[in-house]
Amino acid sequence: MTFKRNKVPRAVVSRLPAYYRYLINLEKAGLVRISSQQLGERMGLTASQIRQDINCFGGFGQQGYGYNVAELRGRIGAILGLTHKYRCIVVGAGNIGLAVSGYAAFRQIGFVVEALFDVRPQALGYTKGGLPVLSVEQLPQYLAENPIDVGVLAVPEGAAQPMCDLLVKGGVKAIWNFAPVDLSVPDGVTLNSVHLQDTLLVLSYYMTNPAKADERSE
Repeated sequence: MTFKRNKVPRAVVSRLPAYYRYLINLEKAGLVRISSQQLGERMGLTASQIRQDINCFGGFGQQGYGYNVAELRGRIGAILGLTHKYRCIVVGAGNIGLAVSGYAAFRQIGFVVEALFDVRPQALGYTKGGLPVLSVEQLPQYLAENPIDVGVLAVPEGAAQPMCDLLVKGGVKAIWNFAPVDLSVPDGVTLNSVHLQDTLLVLSYYMTNPAKADERSE
């Protein structure tokens, strides 16, 4: 998974969603406070790493008390931008595109898919969840009439860059790319590429080299 334009180390940013997820579960379980040592034990990190990560955004804990779970969850949620709602569209109504658009958890954290686009006439209409699937030919006009925050690309490799360029031209400032290709975006546009095959090959590496499994946490 790749990121652009981070203000803090990429490794720290990549751990923030895990912090948020663990803290949500701890809050649901009724836990009021937790130390960096306790949180680290649950997440497989050291207490020092927990403190270093959180200190990148300011000190939220109290010496001798630890962290207030609800407060820390709220602070990390704000850092992740979860105090906003984001309007999203998906380009590509195949298996990946439909899975992304139909995943209810995205809406719960503020990412609301409003429409899908596809080049295939047989794909046009509505999804099982009631979202419209429109022709890619309608995309420029749609973007002109509907300001969109996030564009999801779930298209074949050859179509990814042209579709990315179309989204950027339409004012989309964040691209979530599932196509198996590295894309180019201008300054001011955030790109996050999820190469599914790459993650599977990493899994294959550790299956082939079990003695190196401890490297996974480094």
